[in-house]
Amino acid sequence: MTASPVSRFDLAQYRREWFGNPRRDILAGIVVALALIPEAIAFSIIAGVDPQVGLYASFIIAIVTAFLGGRPGMISAATGAMALLMTGLVRDHGLEYLFAATVLTGVFQMMFGWARLARYLKFIPRSVMVGFVNALAILIFMAQLPQFVGANWQMYAMVAAGLAIIYLLPRVFRAIPSALVAIVALTLVAVFTGADVKTVGDMGTLPTALPPFSFPQVPLTLETLGIITPVALTLALVGILESLLTAQLIDERTDTTSDKNAESRGQGVANIVTGFFGGMAGCAMIGQSMINVSNGGRGRLSTFVAGAFLLVLILLLQPLLVQIPMAALVAVMIVVSVGTFDWSSLKSLTVFPKSESIVMLATVAVTVLTHDLSRGVLVGVILSALFFARKVSQLSQVTHTDSADGTRTYRVQGQLFFVSTHDFLHQFDFTQPARRVVIDLTDAHFWDGSAVGALDKVMLKFRRLGTPAELIGLNGASATLIDRLAMHDKPGALARSAGH
Repeated sequence: MTASPVSRFDLAQYRREWFGNPRRDILAGIVVALALIPEAIAFSIIAGVDPQVGLYASFIIAIVTAFLGGRPGMISAATGAMALLMTGLVRDHGLEYLFAATVLTGVFQMMFGWARLARYLKFIPRSVMVGFVNALAILIFMAQLPQFVGANWQMYAMVAAGLAIIYLLPRVFRAIPSALVAIVALTLVAVFTGADVKTVGDMGTLPTALPPFSFPQVPLTLETLGIITPVALTLALVGILESLLTAQLIDERTDTTSDKNAESRGQGVANIVTGFFGGMAGCAMIGQSMINVSNGGRGRLSTFVAGAFLLVLILLLQPLLVQIPMAALVAVMIVVSVGTFDWSSLKSLTVFPKSESIVMLATVAVTVLTHDLSRGVLVGVILSALFFARKVSQLSQVTHTDSADGTRTYRVQGQLFFVSTHDFLHQFDFTQPARRVVIDLTDAHFWDGSAVGALDKVMLKFRRLGTPAELIGLNGASATLIDRLAMHDKPGALARSAGH
């Protein structure tokens, strides 16, 4: 199955995305649903809301994105990155304002999709992507550590048994995902032995009914809009960034492509619906998406089953659900974290350019320290841009030759912009001026006002020395920029420069 972006709706392709891999999609979706429960509850606690808010959001977002998302097989639900951004709004204004902000978040995300902002994902370098993936793997692992606080030997034994089942069972039996087998087996052991271990039921009170439809109970005023807009815009940006990066990762892991703009629109619709049904804003989940993919989930059916089975577990199978030991789910998430980490990137640290290694490590460090993926990616992109600018600036140079008639010709090569202007200025000899100067710009390109300003300084300095200076070889784009911004060829330029 190939999930390729299309310019118009392709019914045949859409059917394949639903029913091209039914058995494995269903089984993988069941595993994901089980893993979603403790995550959704934990993220609700982070946001300062009842567990049902995160659980409602998780199954609604998963079901809606199954139909409307652009990346088949990706799991979207309530996430920690989004929950961290909600705490202040919930604390200061209450739950209803969160629902209103969730709806507005969805509106912004739909606008991002219509504006086709996903095309700018190409500006995120691979070193940032690798750092993003490795940071998420570390965060997934760290999120399991609280389960071991105060744990007894039975917890450790169950986790070890779960890891053994997940890793060893596929060598002899692949019909059912080993993670699902591990969850069922460890639940049976816990129930029949009465093991003293934490269960899903210990995580918090679960809802017992479907969420009702309701408009957020907030005043429809500009004041309300001023309160929720900054939060909604931040949620929208972080949610889309995490979703699109996760979609790109799944693209690479499954050797398929996806429609990132459709994903933005789908995420938007999902959050709008969630806000009207008492849920918190969400986005793609890297951990659950990797669980889905690693267990064979590839199509929209796996995402739908994850959301639908989560609802079934909560409403119909809650007596069984609450008995699942957390050790089983911890084992699944540890496997996911190990599988998500790009281990080859550790070897690459000594092979890749030092700047790329620094970018990757900085992305990991900032993301892990702040638990905020957007900050880590932002730092990585900024560092990449700075390193790139530095490299490009070093490619520009100025050489000169002297003719018998006293003419000195400076040949400028490379890209001239704000980073390279300092070196550009210092490559002209003003101590021994020639009778005449020619500056050959055939192999140069001017990108910004800083470069034009540097050229102004050179030309005006030669004029103050009484040396005629001429520009030749400008390409069209550079000539247009210089004509618009340069001052050296304007009346009174020399007098104005002397006053600075």
